[in-house]
Amino acid sequence: EGAADVAGESIGRQIYKHLMNGVSHMLPFVVGGGILIALAFLLDDYSIDPKNFGSNTPTAKFFKDIGGAAFGFMLPVLAGFISMSIADRPGLAVGFVGGALAGTTGSGFLGALLAGFVGGWIVNKLKALTKCLPDSLEGIKPMLIYPFFGILFMGLIMMFIIAPPVSALNGWMVDTLKNMDPSARIFMGIIVGGMMAVDMGGPINKAAYVTGTGLLASGEFHVMAAVMAGGMVPPLAIALSTTFFKNRYTESERKAGITNYVMGLSFITEGAIPFAAADPIRVIPSLVVGSAVAGALSMAFDCTLRAPHGGIFVVPTIGNPAMYLLAIIIGAIVGCAILSVLKKPLKENA
Repeated sequence: EGAADVAGESIGRQIYKHLMNGVSHMLPFVVGGGILIALAFLLDDYSIDPKNFGSNTPTAKFFKDIGGAAFGFMLPVLAGFISMSIADRPGLAVGFVGGALAGTTGSGFLGALLAGFVGGWIVNKLKALTKCLPDSLEGIKPMLIYPFFGILFMGLIMMFIIAPPVSALNGWMVDTLKNMDPSARIFMGIIVGGMMAVDMGGPINKAAYVTGTGLLASGEFHVMAAVMAGGMVPPLAIALSTTFFKNRYTESERKAGITNYVMGLSFITEGAIPFAAADPIRVIPSLVVGSAVAGALSMAFDCTLRAPHGGIFVVPTIGNPAMYLLAIIIGAIVGCAILSVLKKPLKENA
């Protein structure tokens, strides 16, 4: 029984190691890109074209384009380095392609996580299957066999196994939200607020966001407010937790926590992804509750939002701005409190 426990623990530790390899390589892209995008909103003029907010002025567009390019690498880098951790260098290209497909198929952050582990598994299987090849062909394995078959199988798995259920889930979420009775606003606020924190930039988050922006076009501004409140809470809750409960985080996590203040205030939910990826069981439920509280309060306070993005930089476009900021602060404190109770102090920091 003891041996089984040790084996189980070592598998868990291996998964954590692979995950952290992906997350640590992804983090600079999230932080650098996220802050550049935040600067784009800070320097832009909302009144020129509200639909194009973030890219209206040449300076804003400059920052938004560079930040967007950095963000574009987030999913491929996450999947690529998880895969490389599992299968060494041959896994990198296979994981990268899987992560890129997660972006194009709409399976997002969760799709990229799966792609990383699947990519490593594919390459290790290819290594095992090609062991019987003669030594003279050893050189063509990393140059031809692993990349060709690895990327092919990764494409097949992503396109036909991982992407369809995730995109179907996405479609179902959007339809359900669109058909909800608008009078059930507080419940709607809980739903869309909480959804923003489930996968932080992935399909569930995007389903709530797309619904909010879609309703803007039909003149409904309450849902967008709840959506943005829910999206701002996860990084802010992480930032508060790393600031006030330092002994629960490593030094690198505490440093990353500081940048989450900027991310949260800028409505860049992805700032919380590295923490969610490292400890999903404790982090995601805590953030979902905090975001749901913020979404519900935003509705209860009758807050409206006419911009589809921008965080605190679009306060002039918010109806009832003081209460809106209060809703976000309360949600962040609730998320921080739950997270800090669930997370135990680290032994080395205790």
